[in-house]
Amino acid sequence: MQIEGNIIDIEKRKIFSGVILVENGVIKSITENNNRYKYFIAPGFVDAHVHIESSMLVPSEFSKLAIRKGTVALVADPHEIANVLGKEGVGFMVEEAKYASIKMFFTIPSCVPATSFDCSGGKISSHDVENLFDSGLFVGLSEMMNIPGVLMDDIEVWSKINSARKRNLVIDGHAPGLKGDDLIKYIAAGITTDHECTTKEEALEKITGGMKILIREGSAAKNYEALKDLIKEYPDEVMFCTDDSHPDDLIKIGHIDKMVKRAVADGFDLFDVLKIASLNPIRHYHLDVGTLKVGEKADFAIYDNLKDFSVLSVYIDGIKRYDRSIREVDDIANRSGNIILNKFVRKEIEKSDIIKYVSHHVPCIDVEDGKIVTGKKIFKVAADSFDLESDLEYDVLKIVYINRYKNENPQIAHIHGVGLKRGAFATSISHDSHNLIAVGCSNKEIVAAVNAVIREKGGLAIADGDSGRVEVMALPIAGIMSYQKGNEIAGKWEELCDRLNEMGCSLSSPFMTLSFMALVVIPELKIGERGLFEYSTFSFIS
Repeated sequence: MQIEGNIIDIEKRKIFSGVILVENGVIKSITENNNRYKYFIAPGFVDAHVHIESSMLVPSEFSKLAIRKGTVALVADPHEIANVLGKEGVGFMVEEAKYASIKMFFTIPSCVPATSFDCSGGKISSHDVENLFDSGLFVGLSEMMNIPGVLMDDIEVWSKINSARKRNLVIDGHAPGLKGDDLIKYIAAGITTDHECTTKEEALEKITGGMKILIREGSAAKNYEALKDLIKEYPDEVMFCTDDSHPDDLIKIGHIDKMVKRAVADGFDLFDVLKIASLNPIRHYHLDVGTLKVGEKADFAIYDNLKDFSVLSVYIDGIKRYDRSIREVDDIANRSGNIILNKFVRKEIEKSDIIKYVSHHVPCIDVEDGKIVTGKKIFKVAADSFDLESDLEYDVLKIVYINRYKNENPQIAHIHGVGLKRGAFATSISHDSHNLIAVGCSNKEIVAAVNAVIREKGGLAIADGDSGRVEVMALPIAGIMSYQKGNEIAGKWEELCDRLNEMGCSLSSPFMTLSFMALVVIPELKIGERGLFEYSTFSFIS
C-alpha cells in the first residue's frame, strides 16, 4: 500500500511531498518527490491520560469519536470502574479495548478506594497490583493520589510504587499544589508526571524537579490557558491530556485536536505542538505506536489543512480505520454479546429517609459554575427547624448522598449556587466511589429522582414536580457506562442538561458539577459517607 501527500517530519522539523510505502502494517520506506498535494500526513495524536469511563461510553464507542479527531492512541486509567468493581472492572476495560478502533494502553489504578474516607465497591491492593503487572498488559501505575502515603512511607503505597519501579514502568502523579521538600520526596519516589497543575509557577517547580507536565483540557478541568507558555519554553517536558471527555464535547469541541488547533492559533511552533501531541507521550510511556518513521507501525492521520486539522482519514497499523468521505469508523471485531457488570445493592428510599433537623446556622456547599473547587457558605434560618427542604429565594437546596453498596442511612446537607427553581436531579456518577448523589427543591422530587436511578441500577435522572415527569438515562455497566453509541449518549446528556436549565439550573453542566460534590479531597466543602467534609480541617463536620 502506498500513501502520498505532504509528510510532516516532526523531528527534522520539515514538511515535504512524498510517498509512504506500507507493508504488513509497518512503514517500509518514505520517498520524497516533487508532486504537489493539498493534504498533510502526520503522526496521530495521543491522549496521555484519560478516564474513558467518564465519557459514559465503553472503549470501542469512545474510540469511534476520538479517531475522527485524529487520535490514534491513548493512555487510560480505569480508576473509575475499579472503584466500583476492583480488578474485575479493570479486566473489563482491557477486554473491551480489544474492540476499539484506536490503540488503548492501560495503567493500573493506584488508589482504590481513593481515600480512607470513601466507601467504594472495589479495592486494589499492592498484591493485586503485582499480579496485574505480571500479566504484561499495563504500561505503568496510575496517578498516585495518596500523597500522605508516599510522604509518610506507607508500606502498602510503597509496595505499589516498587512494583512499577522494578519493572522500569512509568508512575503517574496527582499532586495538586504540592511543593518544596514534600514535592522533592514525591518525585524521588519515581513519580514522573502530573496533570493537576493550575499555574505556570507550580508546573515550573515540578519540571525543575524532573517531572513531565500534562496540560489538561477536559470536560471538567481546563488548564491550557494557564500552562500554554510551557509549549514554547519546555516542549520536551510537556504532553496533552483530557483526563475526562464527555461525548458531547468529543463530538462538538474535539479531543486532543482541540488543544493542537488552539496552540497553533496562539502562534506556537507547529513542530513543537505536534511533538507534544504525539511523540512525547509515545516515548514517555514506551507505547507501541508509530511516529511516521521507517520500520515503525503505520499509525498516522491525514489532514486537509494545518489550521483546524480537519481529518480526512486515519490509519492504525496500516489499516484505514476512519474515512471522512464515507463517514465510517471501521470496527475491529464483532462481540458475541454485551457483558454487563455492576455492583448496586441499594434499595429505594422514602421521604422520611432524607429529613434532617437543622440549627440556626446551616453550612452550605457553595458551588461555582465550571469549577470543582467549592466554598463554604453559612445560611441563617429564622429558627431551628425539623427540616429544610430548600429556600429558593436564597438559592439553597438540599443535597443527598446515598451509599449504593450498602443500605445505610443517607447523608443530608445543603448546597448554594445550583439555581434550580423546581424539581431534582440525581446521578450514580460521583467521584471517586460512584455512590448516589442528588440535589433538589423538595423531598418528594429528590426521592423520585433517586429511586429512578436505583431502579436502573445506575444512571442519571431528573424529576420535575410541576409535571410529575421523571426522565432517566440508564448506565447499566457499573452504574457509570453504557453500550449505547456516542451520539446517543451525547444527545440524551444534552437533553437532560437543557431540561435542567429550563427548570432554572444555572450550571452549564449540572450532572458534571454534581458528580464532583462527593470528592472530599478537593477543597473546600463536600458531602461524603459521614456528612459534610471540610477540606481545611480534613474532617467531617456533620
